[in-house]
Amino acid sequence: MCRSIKILREGATPLSDEEIRAAALQFVRKISGYRKPSRANEATFEAAVDEISAVSSKLLHSLEYRVVKAR
Repeated sequence: MCRSIKILREGATPLSDEEIRAAALQFVRKISGYRKPSRANEATFEAAVDEISAVSSKLLHSLEYRVVKAR
């Protein structure tokens, strides 16, 4: 996977919708090969970003995090 996609599952800080959408945009750009799609593909591209954002948000907000105690 692309190293520049930021890992969002830190758990300590709340995630913003903007952070999740930015990661989804990076993912769609990577797998589609388009930085900016043509007008013909723009709606499909944006729909993919929206869907991946929604699924990612659901995943990240559903994860359970284990608290590690300091020694």
